[in-house]
Amino acid sequence: MNYYLLFKSLHLIAVISWMAGLLYLPRIFVYHVENMEKKDAIEIFEIMERKLYFYIMRPAMITTWLFGIILIYINGFEIFSYLWMHIKLGLVIILTIYHEYLGTCLKSLKLKTNTKTSKFFRIINEVPTIILIFIIFIVIFKPI
Repeated sequence: MNYYLLFKSLHLIAVISWMAGLLYLPRIFVYHVENMEKKDAIEIFEIMERKLYFYIMRPAMITTWLFGIILIYINGFEIFSYLWMHIKLGLVIILTIYHEYLGTCLKSLKLKTNTKTSKFFRIINEVPTIILIFIIFIVIFKPI
């Protein structure tokens, strides 16, 4: 069995799951903020947000990192001699920080201390898309 391809497949599955959450959670925040006066809707949004963040996004982020580290180990640490790998890791770190920021937004919405607008959440919803585009092109073309 080719373990490299197995771990690469598992890494990609985890990345896709994580990205789906990073793209969807801010969209739920938009609806949450726009429906603050509807108690029943807020309860549903809070359940959706919590389950998405803790049961899908968090495990997907952890497994993305885990399988990514395994792939680095299999390829050898000399992969760090390539600038594209530094850029990719930097972008993944930014996605991880973004992920944790969404966690603080989730908490502020639950505690009803949120000061962000639905427009804010619409705008930050574009962040992971832009980063994903850069990561894909850097990994596929390895330009530097």
